[in-house]
Amino acid sequence: MSIREFPTLRRPFPESGDTATFGLDVSGVRVLVIVATYNEMDNLPDLVADTWAVLPAADILVIDDDSPDGTGRWCDEQSAQQPQLHCIHRSRKMGLGTAIMTGLKYAAANAYDYVVNMDADYSHHPGYLPLLLVGMNQDGQPSYDVLIGSRYTPGGGIRGWPFLRQLMSQGINVYSRWLLRLAPRDCSGGFRCYRTTALRCVDWDAIQSVGYAFQEEFLWRLKSAGARIGEVPIVFVNRSLGQSKIDLHESLSALAVIGRLGVRTWLGV
Repeated sequence: MSIREFPTLRRPFPESGDTATFGLDVSGVRVLVIVATYNEMDNLPDLVADTWAVLPAADILVIDDDSPDGTGRWCDEQSAQQPQLHCIHRSRKMGLGTAIMTGLKYAAANAYDYVVNMDADYSHHPGYLPLLLVGMNQDGQPSYDVLIGSRYTPGGGIRGWPFLRQLMSQGINVYSRWLLRLAPRDCSGGFRCYRTTALRCVDWDAIQSVGYAFQEEFLWRLKSAGARIGEVPIVFVNRSLGQSKIDLHESLSALAVIGRLGVRTWLGV
């Protein structure tokens, strides 16, 4: 069965050049899907349902930054009925990077085998989740410690972004790959599966990024710790509901953090 053939998905799966297939056996494997939210009531209920449509045994952790639209309240109401849904409430907007760190630490502390980070707005479609999990192991052997759902590897793509935003995204990836000496084509992509054993190698206290630069910095730190990093193609679709959270300040902060880490990389310190 192809992941485009799931009849129960609430939102359509994006067409792509290749039809990804899977025979996913997660018996005895603990998977956590983490989603950082701020005002995502338009998307989160469908996202949770579609995640369980493709990964019925997975747990879902929502890290909500006091959303005024009731996202956190909805999570509390649902988790009272569904023990696979967990919620962490934060008192204010504290940055995407710190939200992801909270989720990754939760996964490691609670003995999950894999943790997947994805956006709440359907730019990362849950239909790709089995593809990421299958890709972590090939021929019965561990292949990667981190697998990125990549927009820029062959077969991947972007829909709904204006040309200027695509150009900026590609530019930040070239900038990151060169400065940080990273191999992946999509260093800024947030749709990732981590093997939780690899997270134990990270010095969490040393992480500088609180916002969007976390994605590049965390790859850099994992690579420095010897992690195996891979990519699989996905089609990224711009959100159709709700508002984007990135702004100019976040973008400039990300460039500054990557620049500082790049100096360390090239100086070997």
